[in-house]
Amino acid sequence: MTSVADNQVADNALETYQRDGYVIFRNVLDRQLINEVNDHVDWLQAKHPDIRPEQLGHVFLRDDPFWVRLVSDPRLLEIASVFVGPDLALFASHYISKPPYSGQPVLWHQDAAFWPLDPMSVVTLWLAVDHSTPGNGCVRVIPGSHLGPIAEMRDNDSVQSVLGKEIAVEVDESEAVDIVLAPGDVEVHHPNIVHGSSANTSPNRRCGLTIRYIPTSTRITDPEVPYPSAFHLQGSPGVNSYQPRPRYVEGRDYPFTGRSEWI
Repeated sequence: MTSVADNQVADNALETYQRDGYVIFRNVLDRQLINEVNDHVDWLQAKHPDIRPEQLGHVFLRDDPFWVRLVSDPRLLEIASVFVGPDLALFASHYISKPPYSGQPVLWHQDAAFWPLDPMSVVTLWLAVDHSTPGNGCVRVIPGSHLGPIAEMRDNDSVQSVLGKEIAVEVDESEAVDIVLAPGDVEVHHPNIVHGSSANTSPNRRCGLTIRYIPTSTRITDPEVPYPSAFHLQGSPGVNSYQPRPRYVEGRDYPFTGRSEWI
């Protein structure tokens, strides 16, 4: 990946993001780390066999040192800083792992309709763990839709889906763009952009990790304080209370490279 520390790269990425509501960075994380992420997903699924693999969400993050190490990776923080500044905290993170043939869709929605944040200053980094293609249910976005209003959401129980809800306005799917990614690529999107993904009916798993970074000036307004996945990552701590950094315990936690630094 060309370093986003290059001012021209950062400026171009921010311009694209502001215009389209999303931007893609290629080859952000190396193959060794992505292999560990892949094994971490398998480890989480074995640890939580009653949870669908699309629902390995932020409540499992608090006591997971590898997960916190991953979202703290300097290469990811460098990208997030382009969009929300250098003082960073984690709001939430979620593996959406769609199994072969039966992976659930994510119906059209806007993230900002769900999140307890004030102001809604937040950016999502979507890290590809697997190849993500139209065939296995990649993310789809409606470019420019982040410039419109936040629409109401409605329940949809006619299809089993990750959220169980959908946006309550008509979406012109002819405008949708498929976000095709390779392992280690990162797609960045705005909280207001209309996006979703289809079911995975292919023989190939489609796994990605969503990471929601906020500037530390954004307040998490959920009544649970500190929020389960609120971690201070970089710069000034700002306005929130945070979870303590989890410590690695041999035999309890996922064993990862560099774990001795987390004991």
